[in-house]
Order: sequence, then structure tokens, then C-alpha cells
Amino acid sequence: MKKGIKRIIISLAAIGLAMSCSTKKDTFLNRTGHSMSAKFNVLYNGHLAFEEAKKELDDSYEDNFWERLPIEPLKIEEDVIPFPGQSMKKDEEAQGFDKAEEKAVKAVQKHSMVIDGFEKNSQIDDAYLLLGKSRYYLQRFIPALEAFTFGIENYPDANLYREMKIWKAKTHVRLQNEKLAIETLNTVLRNFEITEEEYEKTHTAMAMAYTQMDSTHLVVDHLKKSTYYFTDKKQGARNLFILGQIYREMEKVDSSNMVFESLSYMKDIPRKYKVHAVLERAKNYSSADSTSLIVYTLQDLIEDRDNRPYLDELYYQAGLLALKQEDPEKARELFELSVIHNTKKPFQKSLSYEQLGELYFDRTSFELAGAYYDSVLQTPIDQNTKRIRRLIRKRESLNDVIFYENIAKRNDSILMLAGMSETDQKAYFEDHIEKLKERMLAEKRKEEEFSASAGLGEFAQTTNNYDDEGKFYFYNTQVVGIGKQQFRNKYGNRPMGDFWLIAQNTGLNTESLSKETEVALDTSLMFDVNYYTERIPKKQEALDSISLQRNDAFYNLGLIYKEQFKEYEIAAMNFEKFLANDPVENLIVPVKYHLFKTYAHFNTELSNKYRDQIVTDNPESRYAQMILNPNNVLDNANDENGPEYMYKLAFVCYEEEDFDYALSTVNEGLDRFRGLEIEAKFELLKAYLLLKTEGEKQFIEKLNSIIVNYPNTEESDHAEEVLEKMKEISPESE
Repeated sequence: MKKGIKRIIISLAAIGLAMSCSTKKDTFLNRTGHSMSAKFNVLYNGHLAFEEAKKELDDSYEDNFWERLPIEPLKIEEDVIPFPGQSMKKDEEAQGFDKAEEKAVKAVQKHSMVIDGFEKNSQIDDAYLLLGKSRYYLQRFIPALEAFTFGIENYPDANLYREMKIWKAKTHVRLQNEKLAIETLNTVLRNFEITEEEYEKTHTAMAMAYTQMDSTHLVVDHLKKSTYYFTDKKQGARNLFILGQIYREMEKVDSSNMVFESLSYMKDIPRKYKVHAVLERAKNYSSADSTSLIVYTLQDLIEDRDNRPYLDELYYQAGLLALKQEDPEKARELFELSVIHNTKKPFQKSLSYEQLGELYFDRTSFELAGAYYDSVLQTPIDQNTKRIRRLIRKRESLNDVIFYENIAKRNDSILMLAGMSETDQKAYFEDHIEKLKERMLAEKRKEEEFSASAGLGEFAQTTNNYDDEGKFYFYNTQVVGIGKQQFRNKYGNRPMGDFWLIAQNTGLNTESLSKETEVALDTSLMFDVNYYTERIPKKQEALDSISLQRNDAFYNLGLIYKEQFKEYEIAAMNFEKFLANDPVENLIVPVKYHLFKTYAHFNTELSNKYRDQIVTDNPESRYAQMILNPNNVLDNANDENGPEYMYKLAFVCYEEEDFDYALSTVNEGLDRFRGLEIEAKFELLKAYLLLKTEGEKQFIEKLNSIIVNYPNTEESDHAEEVLEKMKEISPESE
């Protein structure tokens, strides 16, 4: 009897299950069965895949905090257009979105119950929303728009109706249909049933649309409204951060400071926004701020071990503050720490290297400055920016500075020695030899200590200076770096592998090695006074040549410091040295004119002195006329010796394709009229002549030079336009 009842129950359950599988019968059992199956089986797995993929996408996205952040952290691949059914991405998060899309489609196909024109399964609107969102993050925006549109049109009474409209509007923004997006979002805002979360999302999407339309004041308005309720703390913190950035762009620094300070004290928001809010607040530093408070805040963040990923940026910003406090040595230490702690931020590393280069440049340590500038140029960042082009030009000019500085120092020393008596020369070199012996003895002693301590002799001292990463040797990157350098100094560059100590000896050129050893061991000449004194030039002809080279170096250094580096005090010093050392006659007046212009930046009395000398002693010279009547000199186009006439002559020759004569005329004009406003015109014409005579590479270099050396001029703007057009036509021209 019991067995019979059990069979009847099983049979009825089987019949009910079979009936519930039907999507065409509008029964309670059918509706409940398909709804539960869609929600807790297919869509559940789809949502899991979507959330995992979204988390991976967010974690892999790297914000560029040196620019205004995008409102939605999504990197759009604009160079590739996917085929139907093909996603933009092929990484792990793309696979997760693909799976979510597959589950959404499966939910619609197997569990949709459209009976008499109405959907009976309450979970299908969720399926279409998941379908659209998955396609959105796969950057298949048109199919995503189709999914959202279908869901909105067919499920107007669904719980997710307003959220679906928000996503449809965001998709319109991605497709550059901002006006349609705004219209859609306005209908959401007019709905009296809108929730706080939907209110935030709608205004965030509005800000996205107006950002695309460059309506900054409306972006600000909607970002402020999107943070009223702060239900989504992650997106809310991002919106506030962007708001602070925009306020700074609008030069509303007080409002920017208020936003960043409020962010830095918030809890339960992503750490990156808290840390960068402090950094952005430090960027807004002015004399009205409490320096000690900002420094304390930065130091507090540096000491927090959870902020290790941001140490490079924190040290860099602290270094900038030290510069503003006129403490360059402290700034140097902080910039070096920024470089040491940088792991995967090339742009930040380039900024730290550049600041170190600037510090050494200001100290006139040009070789060290050049090395740091080289490090910037070797960093994998966009090289076709105004900042990098200016740095390239400065680095090239630095080569000239190093070249002329070495000539000036070397020739100055030779002439000084040549002017001594034989007794003084002998005493000078005896003293030099004694210092040389002491230095060699100290180096030998240091090498012996190094060998005795197995190369670890200096590490204990270094650990005391950089003890922030633990006391154990290999926990301290600074000490490890020094250890590697000392290893290379002792053993050279050895490949990794077994028998490393003797591996480098295989294949050595024994002949060259013996020669190097022989030279290194022969120190007898180094301690011979006669070896030095016999090499001092004694003939007047040789001394005159050395003096001429030195003066030429002083003149060129003065021009470089004045025209390219705007280091007017150093420029004036070199021009003065030129005048004080038997200068070439035809350059005396031009150099006095340069001194008149240079001293005008920092010493009016000396500027007037040279002005009066030129006007009084050389009243008929062009330089006197440029001082007394600068406009008349430029306007005198009929004067064959005038700059306008010479420029027009060169331009006519260029049009008639007499490039050699045109180039010689331009070079003569640059020599004669250096410092006048027409100089930039000569340089631009020279760029086009170089294009005709030497090729595109020299043309591009000259255009970049014009951009750097003549900013805010018509010629500079023209050069930038030409470079942009060349880049569009041929990306290789970068």
C-alpha cells in the first residue's frame, strides 16, 4: 500500500515537472519554475562571471593621475573595430564577459515566456540588462545598445527599467551620441520613483556626456549632484577626485583644496584616491598654506607600509615642496628616493629624473645633468610631447655647453701655467704629484678593505641611511643596488651561470689585456715633474691660438646660457670673461649689446652702463640704432643691410630654388641679427631650406628647436602644426 502511494507521488511530481518545462503555458507552476531556474541557475552563474570579470578589469586598469581622470575607468580600444560576435579583448576578463553574455542569452532562449504578447517571466529583464552590460565591457557598443533598447521597449514595467535606460545612455556616450544620451537620462531624472543609487548613476552618466561635449560647468554641476548620497563609495570618490581636478583647471584653488582635503579624511574609499588626494592638495601648495602640515601629512603617508606602491609619487611631491622651501639638497635626496622606489610608473620616473637633472644643471654639474636627462629620454614614455621635445633640445645644447666649458677650463689652465715662472711651475706640479700619491694610496687602502670584507664593508653604513625596508641586507633595495655596483666595479659584467668567476676570462684578447696592464703599471711618468713642465706651450703663436679658442668658448657659452637656457647671470659672467681677455674686435660691440640685454633681467645699473657705452662709443652702429630706434631698424626694408631686406632676399632665393645661396644668406642674417624678433623667421626659413638640402630628419629637428626656443610665437605655432600634420600622414615621422 505504501509503495503504491509513493509511486503515485513520484508520477505526479514527474508530470508537474514536465508541465513546468513548457514556456507556452501560463500557469503558476510554469512561471515559478522558469523564474526560479533563470534566477538561481543560469543568471546566477552569469552574474558571478560578470562580477569576477569586472573586478579583474578594474584591478588591471591603471589611472594616469598626472591628467584629469576619466569618469568611467574603461580603456577604449579605438584602433580596432570588432566584427559581429567578436570582442575587443582577448584576455581573462573578456572571457568572463563572454561567459556572462552566453548565460544571459541562454536565460532568454530557455526561460522566456512570452504569452499573448506579455512576458510572464520576471527575470528576463535582468537577462537583457546582463546581456547589454557584458557587451558594453567587451566594447561591442552597437549590440549592447540593441540589448538595452529591446529590454526598455518590451519591459517598461520591470524593476530594472530605469537602470537599463542609464546603461543605454552610457552606450550612446561611447558611440558619441551625447544628445541622445542626455535626453534618455533626463527621462530617468523626471521619474518620481527614482532611487538614491539611480540618482547617483544618472548624474555620473550625465557628467560623462557633458565631458565629451566640453561643457565644463555642466560637468561640475552633475559631478556635485552625483555625490549627494554617496551610496557607491568607489565611484563617488572618483567623481569627487575629478571635481577637485576640474576646480584646479578652472583656477578655483580654494574649492579644489576643499575637495581634496575632504577626500583625504574619508573612510571606506579606495586607498589610491586618499593618497592621491593628499598629493593633489600638495600640488596646490601656495605661500598661504601651512608648509609644516603638508610635509607632516606626506611623511605620515610615507611611513605607512600600506602606501608602498605610492612611495615614488610621495617622495617626488615631498621633493617639490623642499624646492619651494629652497632646500635643494633635501630635494635631491627625496628625488633619488623617488627613483629608487619606482617600480612600474615610467612617467613618474621620468619626472624624478628630470628634476634631478635640473638640480645638477643649476649647480653647473653639466655632465651629471646630461646623464639624468638621458635617463628621461630612455624611459618608455611618449617622446612626441612639448616637454620631451624641449628636453631633447636642452640635452643637445648641454652637449655644446660641456664641450665649450671643457675648452674654457682646459685653455684657462694652460694659459695660467704658461704665465708662471719656471720655479712656480715646478712647485705647482710637485704639489699636484703629492696629492696624486695620496689619492692613489687612499684608493688602494679602500680596495684592500673591500677585499678583506668580501665586498660588504660599506653596507652597514648604507643601511643606517636607508633603514626603511628592514635591516636584512636583501630587504634593502638601496644596499643591494650598491652591492651590485661594487660587484661590477670589481669583476665587471659577468653573465649568470656556473663558474662565473672564470667564465669571463674565456675568449679574452690577451694582447689588449697585457697592453692595458702595462699602461696601468707604468706610473713613473705620473710622478715626474719634467713630464708636465715640458708639455706647457711656450711659443707665442700656440698661446695665441689657445687664447682665441678660450675666448670663442666664452662667447658661445654666453649665447647658449642667454638664448637657450635663460640663465642670465651665468651668460653675463661668460660675456664679461670674453671682454676681459683681448677679444676679437668685430665682436666687442655685439657682446656689449648682449650684456645690455642680459643685465636688463637682473641688474639695471650694469645694463644701462653697456647701453651708454654702445650709444656713446659706437653711435653709427646698428646696435646703437636697435637700442634707440628698434622699430625703425626692423621697418627699414629698403636698407640692403637691414634684416627685413636680407630675409626677403633669402626667401626669394628659396622660391627660385637657389637653396645654397638662400641658406648662406639665412646663416648670415642669424649671425648679424641674433636677438631681434626677426630671428625666429630666419630659423623657420632655415628649417625649410634644410628640408630641401639635407632631408626630413633635419627638418623635424629644426622645427622642434623652433618650438622650444621661440615659444608663443607665430613661427612656433606654425612648426607645431606642421609636425602634427606630418605625424597624421606618416606616424614614422615621430
